[in-house]
Amino acid sequence: MPQSDPVTVSVSSPTEDDWSGMHFLGAASFTDFVGAEAANALRALVPDGGAVVARDGRDVVGMALYLDLRLTVPGGAVLPTAGLSFVAVAPTHRRRGLLRAMCTELHCRIADSGYPMAALHASEGGIYGRFGYGPATILHELTVDRRRAGFHADAPGAGAVRLVRPAEHRGEFEAIYERWRKQVPGGLLRPKVLWDGVLTERQPAERESFALLHPHGYALYRVDSTDLKLARVDELRAVTADAHAALWRALLGLDSMERVSIITRPDDPLPFLLTDTRLARTTWRQDGLWLRIMDVPATLEARSYAGELTAVLEVSDAGRFALEIRDGYARCTPTDAPAEIEMGLDVLGSLYLGVHRASPFAAANRLRATDSQLVRCVDAAFASDVPAETAFEF
Repeated sequence: MPQSDPVTVSVSSPTEDDWSGMHFLGAASFTDFVGAEAANALRALVPDGGAVVARDGRDVVGMALYLDLRLTVPGGAVLPTAGLSFVAVAPTHRRRGLLRAMCTELHCRIADSGYPMAALHASEGGIYGRFGYGPATILHELTVDRRRAGFHADAPGAGAVRLVRPAEHRGEFEAIYERWRKQVPGGLLRPKVLWDGVLTERQPAERESFALLHPHGYALYRVDSTDLKLARVDELRAVTADAHAALWRALLGLDSMERVSIITRPDDPLPFLLTDTRLARTTWRQDGLWLRIMDVPATLEARSYAGELTAVLEVSDAGRFALEIRDGYARCTPTDAPAEIEMGLDVLGSLYLGVHRASPFAAANRLRATDSQLVRCVDAAFASDVPAETAFEF
């Protein structure tokens, strides 16, 4: 079992020589490590000062960095967001406070750089709440028995869908994705280096990828590496309901497959396209994007709202704010007035994109209000007309 010795290592920015040690630690820590060459290409997305390492002598025993991202929020505003990634501690140096030391240093740098928000994808669900992150989107896997699936008479028609080679249609995919991410909360700008990974990288034993292309949507899919009767949809982006339905008509037309699976959002309309909704089974569910609000006033004022609210909000580790939401927009300013709603920074992160409601947090005593009506007002105000989705992992 790792020792609980005090920290005897230093935390600082990596030197050029440290990056090979970071890649080695990444290979030892991540089962889906993309390799040193691909990891090195991602450095273009790391701002100056955006990485830290923990060293024990010359050995890199811990690392963390953030990527310069752009996140769409309810209402369509796009916020600069620091995307934490490549976070690891060597098994020889667990339980020595290295993760906290690295996250504290990175959060200071993120705040100093003016990012209103930080985000991450968590390898474990119990780690990042203590650092102020809350799960803000949900990954929801649906698996359809396509042999028995039929489309409802009222479902949109097939539309113009083509089976194409992904590498030959990158430009169309990029244009459709750009339209999609601008209108969907949780959408992220996808830089060139990340598109390279989507269309060229393949994990060991993965099969060839194919694409279905519609003028307003696309789907990337491949046959599962171990189950040759299962087609896995790696990504489906549709900017219209007709495109979504047309792509699913094509996917469920893969006659050599028995099942088709996709990781999507909980309220994906796919089951309601079918005559038998039970054929679209939930086979997996997990948190997706986690958010940490770095600048409460700037972040709350950036998004739009579906209801009205006037309250004094106290957010642990962030302060107390007078929040007034009128006509779809918020005014948020620091105040010394008595708090009417109290919550943790992680809870605010979970509420922000509109996926999670305040009421369950209140029932769990993680959100407290002087009046139950205030909780209902938060529920109504923070709802989003456009459901938030998880764009991609980073």
